[in-house]
Amino acid sequence: MYDDILLPTDGSDGMDAAATHAGQLASKFDATVHVLSVVDTRNRFESPSSGLSADAWLDAERERAAEAIEDTVAQLPDDVTVETATREGVPTTEIVGFAEDESVDFVVMGTHGRTGLDHYLIGSVAETVVRESPVPVLTVRLPEA
Repeated sequence: MYDDILLPTDGSDGMDAAATHAGQLASKFDATVHVLSVVDTRNRFESPSSGLSADAWLDAERERAAEAIEDTVAQLPDDVTVETATREGVPTTEIVGFAEDESVDFVVMGTHGRTGLDHYLIGSVAETVVRESPVPVLTVRLPEA
C-alpha cells in the first residue's frame, strides 16, 4: 500500500513521536522513509539571525537541517530503508514539492499544536501541507517541551 513515506523534520524536540509512526508504517509495508529537512530561506518579521549576516544565517540553518536529519534517522528502526534530502526555500512549498517530485505515497509529520495568536502569526506548516499535499498526511502532535 505504501512504498515511499515522507517524514519532514525540523529537528524539534519530540520528533521521535512522528519518527515512531513513520518507522512502524515503513516496517509494516516494507516502505522507504524519505527524511527531509528544509532550510527556510525566507526573511522573517522577527530576525532569527540575531544580527548575523545572511550568509552566516543560511550556514547555521543548513547545519540545523543536517542535524535534524541525523537525529530523526537515529529514531527510525534499523531495518527500515532510509533516504535523506535537504531542500532550501519555504518549508510548506518544499515539503509538498518533494511529495510530488518523488511520488511519495504518504506523509508523516509532527505538529506543535499552536493555538490562538501564536498560530495566527506563525501559521502551521503541518496545516498547510495537509491542505496542499497530493497524498494523505498523518499528523502527529509533538509533546510540549
